Amino acid sequence: MARRWAKRLVRKFEAMQSSPWLRPFARYITQPELWSLNRRSVALAVAAGMIGGLIPGPFQMLTAGILAIVVRCNFPIALVMTLYSNPLTIVPLYLLAYQLGALVIPGQVGQTLTAPPGFDWLHIWDSTVALAHWAWNLGTPLFVGVPLLALLLAIAGYVITLLGWNLHLRMEWRARKLARKQREAANAQQRNPEGTE
Repeated sequence: MARRWAKRLVRKFEAMQSSPWLRPFARYITQPELWSLNRRSVALAVAAGMIGGLIPGPFQMLTAGILAIVVRCNFPIALVMTLYSNPLTIVPLYLLAYQLGALVIPGQVGQTLTAPPGFDWLHIWDSTVALAHWAWNLGTPLFVGVPLLALLLAIAGYVITLLGWNLHLRMEWRARKLARKQREAANAQQRNPEGTE
């Protein structure tokens, strides 16, 4: 299923290459390594997406895409993985980053932690600016905690992807082995229907 989805995505991307806005970047993102689906490429793409997802503002996918090109991993998966961070999850992620930063450098914790501003979908720009101002006021613990959390999430994503990939391969191998045994048993039953020698 994942391979079918990836092939469809590659065909869609090939069609998009004629787009004028994508043409300047085509030579960077048409490399075969950026579209391959192997264990290393997918695990690195998950890590790149986890790092990019904590970058504030509209630079999340750009960062993940640049990381994917630099480390030569699956480009679309890196972009999709940034979506774990969105208007609903960014505040809890940044609060976790703040706590992590405060844990690493306890002397830098300033005033008490205030609640983040509400997000108004009708005034997205104003809400984003208010959220950025709130984050800026959190200070050093946040600015230390965000890269640290991004690194921890990237490592966790990489390891979980590798473990999940290995588990999937083992389960697939066992299913094939079981199917082969069942076929052999069915063939033996057909050759010797009465069970006599």
